[in-house]
Amino acid sequence: MSIAPESTGRSVTKAVIPAAGLGTRFLPATKAMPKEMLPIVDKPAIQYVVEEAANAGMRDVLIVTGRNKDNLSNHFDSVPELEATLQRKGDTDRLDRVHASSELAEVHFLRQGQPLGLGHAVGRARMHVGNESFAVLLGDDLIDERDPLLTRMIEVHDQREATVVALMEVPEELIHLYGCAAVNATADPDVVEVTALVEKPSPAEAPSNLAVIGRYVLRPEIFDVIDRLEPGRGGEYQLTDALNVLATGDGDRPVYGVVFRGRRYDTGDRASWIKANLLLGVDNEELGAELSDWVIELAEQLRARRSD
Repeated sequence: MSIAPESTGRSVTKAVIPAAGLGTRFLPATKAMPKEMLPIVDKPAIQYVVEEAANAGMRDVLIVTGRNKDNLSNHFDSVPELEATLQRKGDTDRLDRVHASSELAEVHFLRQGQPLGLGHAVGRARMHVGNESFAVLLGDDLIDERDPLLTRMIEVHDQREATVVALMEVPEELIHLYGCAAVNATADPDVVEVTALVEKPSPAEAPSNLAVIGRYVLRPEIFDVIDRLEPGRGGEYQLTDALNVLATGDGDRPVYGVVFRGRRYDTGDRASWIKANLLLGVDNEELGAELSDWVIELAEQLRARRSD
């Protein structure tokens, strides 16, 4: 049984991580392995996301999965045979790393059933979340632990008693890849009131250059809105459409956005996944020096090749 927020002193104690996608951009690597298990340096992407939730105080994590995603639950489970082998070898460093993944949080799993979109996946979490505010974290966006975005979003949620989305400025030519927010300024420089949301607009139709990135702190009213949704883009139930209902005034409370200016790593396609590995790799305590030297050497070789 989960602990109610009143007994923990925290307003948001549960996180939902949708992870039912097929990962077709990474085929054939994802033919037999979930894309969420692709490594970023030395940890699967999904572990970074669960760590972020736990660091923000959410120790109750629900991962909404699809078929052939058993590797996800295996990763957060204990592995007695491996642990015994490492213990026998005295390899305490690797043993601690193995233990860490199974001790991060109480991780639960739920099948989405049908691949009907992000809104549908979030709606499936209703029985687990109950009548509480909760966070949604998408695995394609990794937020650097040195930039605690989720903690700031929960602060804004508590102060304004409202749904909060994460926003980030993107170049105008890339806005068609994201949900886009129309906003009004507030007295807080990093907080805006969201008045409308548009899913993947053309640059000419975009109301701003503020893109919705994959972090949300949602009030439970979102479930009733999702239940009333009609299928949107691609015949799917879009979370952006549900949030737009609230942003345009048809909910109990408004929607606010936290404008994030920190370090974000996109892992949604092959090139961005490779970049994420390099960016986090050069900051890694064990690998950083070696990788940095190699990246500098590679850059010099590429510059020379281009000048030929």
